[in-house]
Amino acid sequence: MSDLPNCPECASEYTYEDRNQYVCPECGHEWSRNAEEVVEEAAVTDANGNALADGDTVTVIKDLKVKGSSSVVKVGTRVKNIRLVEGDHDIDCKIDGIGAMKLKSQFVKKA
Repeated sequence: MSDLPNCPECASEYTYEDRNQYVCPECGHEWSRNAEEVVEEAAVTDANGNALADGDTVTVIKDLKVKGSSSVVKVGTRVKNIRLVEGDHDIDCKIDGIGAMKLKSQFVKKA
């Protein structure tokens, strides 16, 4: 049995060493061999670099087309009570007049 750690993403036991890191062949996750180099997940930040949290109010900084509709979220639209989620679009919210949406944090600033 190998003394290599299991993958932190998928718990696979088939990890291997590649230079100074471990690699999981099942999910493709790579992480550092050195325990002191543990990388914390980056907090979600707005366009200005301010950290965002659940319940914050943000302002849209760019006109955003709504996919599948002719609607547009205009610059300056305030969005209240956001929820942070995992994924490419990391803000889940409800916009007045449009409804539930997912936004990218790079297109908003903290109000």
